[in-house]
Amino acid sequence: MKSEIATQGKITKMVFGADVIEIKATIPDTHIEQTLSRFNLTLNNDEERYIYFFDTPTLDLLKAGIIARARRIVGEEHDSTIKFRPVVPEEVSDKWRNSSGFKIEADASEKGIVKSASFTLPVKKGLIKDVVGGEKSIAKLFTKDQEDFLVEMANYLIDYSALAILGPLNAHRWEFEDPACPWKITAELWRREDGERLMEVSIKAPIVQAAAAIGGFMAFLAEVGAERDTKQQTKTHWALDFYAAKIRAKGNK
Repeated sequence: MKSEIATQGKITKMVFGADVIEIKATIPDTHIEQTLSRFNLTLNNDEERYIYFFDTPTLDLLKAGIIARARRIVGEEHDSTIKFRPVVPEEVSDKWRNSSGFKIEADASEKGIVKSASFTLPVKKGLIKDVVGGEKSIAKLFTKDQEDFLVEMANYLIDYSALAILGPLNAHRWEFEDPACPWKITAELWRREDGERLMEVSIKAPIVQAAAAIGGFMAFLAEVGAERDTKQQTKTHWALDFYAAKIRAKGNK
């Protein structure tokens, strides 16, 4: 009992200041079909997305803890996101906490817990396609507020002229419930242009439920036979590493 209380106390300290905790696990390609079948996930009940990242060919933004992303969601509102991690929630000003589209999350996986701040805003339909097609600059996808947020969080001003378009990732997303899991489950299946796939399943829970949610969700995955990827590749690293390497190889020819 004492060790359990100590563990809960440690987790509470690690997530302090976040608005919500998201617990993620990746599913290896060899178990994707089994997982889709187990939860009855098909292309007929998904939400389809096209995701683009923006970084230098040597991933300078990612190395600085920054993610710049745009999502084209079929049939829904499109958006762009600036994300930074790790953050100290107590150092985040109320200006951002009170902004629509801003959130602080504790991201939990088998590798540990890290707190991140993100600022997501809608973009006009057609704008992402114009940027990808070279008709408009990457800078058009992000607002001054998003840029100011990044300067305050990371003391970093993005040089858009140095960025490349990394993507697209074709993504399928599902939200569903399972009687054995008290939290709503989100599953995302990403496919790169080389055909490789990566699947992530996750839940979000209030911070006060952090310890119970981490243990409970991992136990649930084991119970339903969803074997977790021991490499715990994040979707972002898995995508950016591939597309950045492709750009570097093209530049070396």
